[in-house]
Amino acid sequence: MAQVQRMSRLMVKTLRDDPADAETLNHKLLVRAGYVRRNAAGIWTWLPLGKKVLDNISRVVREEMDAIGAQEVLLPALLPKEPYEASARWEEYGDLLFRLKDRKGAEYLLGPTHEEIFTLIVKDQVASYKDLPVMLYQIQTKYRDEARPRAGVLRGREFQMKDSYSFDITDEGLAESYRLHREAYQKIFARLGLDYRIVSAVSGAMGGSASEEFLAPAPAGEDTFVDCPACDYAANTEAVTFKLTPVSAEHGAVEELATPDTPTIETLAEHLGVPASATLKNLLVKVDGEIVAVGVPGDREVDLGKLGEHLAPAVVELVTAEDFEGRADLVRGYVGPQGLEKVRYIADPRVAPGTAWITGANKVDTHAKNVVAGRDFEVDDYLDVVVVEEGDPCPKCGAGLKLDRAIEIGHIFQLGRKYADTFGLDVLGQQGKPVRVTMGSYGIGVSRAVAALAEQSADEQGLCWPKEIAPADVHVVAAGKALQTELALDVSEKLGAAGVRVLVDDRAGVSPGVKFTDAELIGVPKILVAGRRSAEGVLELKDRRTGEREELTVEEAIARLTA
Repeated sequence: MAQVQRMSRLMVKTLRDDPADAETLNHKLLVRAGYVRRNAAGIWTWLPLGKKVLDNISRVVREEMDAIGAQEVLLPALLPKEPYEASARWEEYGDLLFRLKDRKGAEYLLGPTHEEIFTLIVKDQVASYKDLPVMLYQIQTKYRDEARPRAGVLRGREFQMKDSYSFDITDEGLAESYRLHREAYQKIFARLGLDYRIVSAVSGAMGGSASEEFLAPAPAGEDTFVDCPACDYAANTEAVTFKLTPVSAEHGAVEELATPDTPTIETLAEHLGVPASATLKNLLVKVDGEIVAVGVPGDREVDLGKLGEHLAPAVVELVTAEDFEGRADLVRGYVGPQGLEKVRYIADPRVAPGTAWITGANKVDTHAKNVVAGRDFEVDDYLDVVVVEEGDPCPKCGAGLKLDRAIEIGHIFQLGRKYADTFGLDVLGQQGKPVRVTMGSYGIGVSRAVAALAEQSADEQGLCWPKEIAPADVHVVAAGKALQTELALDVSEKLGAAGVRVLVDDRAGVSPGVKFTDAELIGVPKILVAGRRSAEGVLELKDRRTGEREELTVEEAIARLTA
């Protein structure tokens, strides 16, 4: 027996117009259809219809996690400072952490993710290799103090997430746990009806080595990823690499050029009549307070996010005018890598050994040409730090890459022993000696999946949910008259008795037009209308996604919807 939800008793208020502050499709439609309401910036209430969708996604996640042998737990959201201080993430997370004190002055945080606490739980509960491997997960509210909450439930300060963690003795065991999660995620997102890509990623503040993201392509996505049309390569732009290829060529001696009033790449290129790609851009940043120069071709931009990921957990920030004071070797607008004193020099692989450049001469109104990497200056570290552009070569096959926007719906990491080392997570091994445990971390954005599905599946009329996660299987609409309402309620009860989840619009005093509009907006996969042929016991069944309609008797409709 499935639930029959009567709209005359359902707390739902649909809106004809988009909210004034809504920019993205999911924000507009989830509010208009009565699924969510905003309480404050980045904080949302899930109304009855929205809660049903959220619960259905959680159910699918649970079923697939249980299927790989993971065990569900529930950890507190209010967490003590000390474990995060030990892992250094109390500082690394910076302003993203919600921090608070109790009445005694003890410091706490609202958990953004739970690697530290899971590690401590396993340390307390597991003593021997015989107890491993183990996989634990929870579905819980997380908190991040986003500077600019946006896109409805997509980027909030409070959100629902499934996070799971694997604990193994060997690296081979970790690889197997990672594989199990990867396959479980593929099944979850397929069941949810999401169009998604698995892309290479960077680990960032999570730590660890191997890392992949599950991205749902959508215009509202906050992530940019690359896709190769010629092979199967796909990656987050922060994970795209460029091969370092030294160049063998003869170049003349360094020659200084008078270049008055040319402190930018644009003014320099125009003054000399050369393409920006012939120049070397040197961006000065501070890494944990130390000045570092970053060199990229003049026609490219430094991706500060990418640079930050490479140098994490160090803090990266741009230099200010004050940083040039007392530094004769740093001439603002005319910096070149040759002659820099006590400055670490990082370069993109495009600044390969043997390449020659026009760059600053470290003198006001002066540049230098024929400045050769490896001959006239040395690169301390090669890092992929340029903003990826459409047409950049695929690292795998060399074809031009395509850029697209996407919503991150899942992320999996091979953490390794980072947290086990921090907290001394050892078990007794087969040889009777302590063995350090290795870990994996795996997340799914449950509330983000709602937004991603809304973005991908909606049409001009409203939401259009896949059956697996829709708030009902069928939306029965009584066109208005008493006979039609009686038939609608009768067929709804019969469908409910047959195990079909029913939302029935039995509202009195609401016009058929409003009911039909609401049915389209709410987005249940099937719409069953008790309309003009109700006296004959004939209903109209509409497929919400395709728009296909057919007239059926009550018995035929029940048979069709229970098949």
